[in-house]
Amino acid sequence: MRRQITFACGDYDRTQPLIDGTVRPEGLELNWLTLPHHEIWTRMLNYYEFDASELSLSSYLIARTLGRPLIAIPVFPARAFRHSCIFINAQSGIREPRDLMGKRVGLAEFQQTATVWVRGILQHEYGVALEKIQWFTWTKQSRMEIEMPRHYSIQQIPPGKSADKMLAGGELDAVICANLFPSFVNGAPNVRRLFEDYQEVEAAYYKKTGIFPIMHTVAIREELWKESPWIATSLFKAFQKAKQLAYQRVNDLSPYKLSMVWFREPVREQREIFGDDPWPYGLAKNRHVVETLMSYLYGQGLAKTKLKVEELFAANTLNLETSP
Repeated sequence: MRRQITFACGDYDRTQPLIDGTVRPEGLELNWLTLPHHEIWTRMLNYYEFDASELSLSSYLIARTLGRPLIAIPVFPARAFRHSCIFINAQSGIREPRDLMGKRVGLAEFQQTATVWVRGILQHEYGVALEKIQWFTWTKQSRMEIEMPRHYSIQQIPPGKSADKMLAGGELDAVICANLFPSFVNGAPNVRRLFEDYQEVEAAYYKKTGIFPIMHTVAIREELWKESPWIATSLFKAFQKAKQLAYQRVNDLSPYKLSMVWFREPVREQREIFGDDPWPYGLAKNRHVVETLMSYLYGQGLAKTKLKVEELFAANTLNLETSP
């Protein structure tokens, strides 16, 4: 008899086989809940409402330093480069990253993984002094209350105002976001990316650092893991199988299966840069990425201690490996 657990996670090609039952974790029956990310984060980080869930990696790392009863497995269902997510008002005088110093920059939430990565990259790759930026946040309710570092100037965007309109109107000089803003999508003439050649910049960053930034991990209630540690390995193996099926679909170059006219060249380019496993799971292939984010959180004052990678993941998953 399979044990039923409640699992909250996004709907991606890498998770779809788990959602539709094509892949079934050994000994488990997943009650899969597809919910908005912020809702998952808030409910899991504060109330532990799910047996397991996808979770913001930065918030999980902070929670782990605070002793919250959660334990992750080295599965990373969401990654994204973030150079493309910095938008500027073209009249702000910003031409290069260092020009952000002294400017007004909006972001959703300081602990959001995307913004932690961007700040870390700006600081360590481009020499931007983060404390010389005026930060404005727009998330009304934090996913998890934490003590904010005092050496930054952080203000809440006033009620009734939106970061999008403030950027277009010049009240903000730049924004860092996880998704495209309407003003950019709709072609606002004075809104553009800081890195207009972002794909080339992101590829160069990967070639230099080996980092494809991780956004999310998978976390289990620690009490459940201690009671049944096999659940961690079962989930790890199932996520790996689901990812393999997603790879098979992406790499099927027959002309009718994807609703895209030209797709073979992007698939070839991705393979040339990232190899056969661009979304690797397991600690061995991701240690440097996780360590980098942990160091960014500590350096930015969001984590009071810098934990070792082995302290962040379930002990019985540390040596699990994946193959493309």
